[in-house]
Amino acid sequence: MIVYDRLWETMKKKNISQYHLIKYCKVSAGQIGRLKKNNFVSTHTIDMLCKILDCSVEEIMEYRTDISEATLAEECAPEAEQGDAAPSEDLA
Repeated sequence: MIVYDRLWETMKKKNISQYHLIKYCKVSAGQIGRLKKNNFVSTHTIDMLCKILDCSVEEIMEYRTDISEATLAEECAPEAEQGDAAPSEDLA
């Protein structure tokens, strides 16, 4: 799960408010809302925030694995099947 807790910390350090982003930097209120809820935002938005705040991506967002995502990753991982090798195909 991507979380944007670091964004709010970076904004505080740089003394930039949400109001400033909306009013002067043309960041939409909808984008701010999605960031607050840790919802999807485009890479364009992330790029724009990095430029506005003069910071790296790591200062805006962080990846955290929660239990449901860890379970999903395990379920989606390719399994090595023992004794059931796929037949090889001859291309000649």
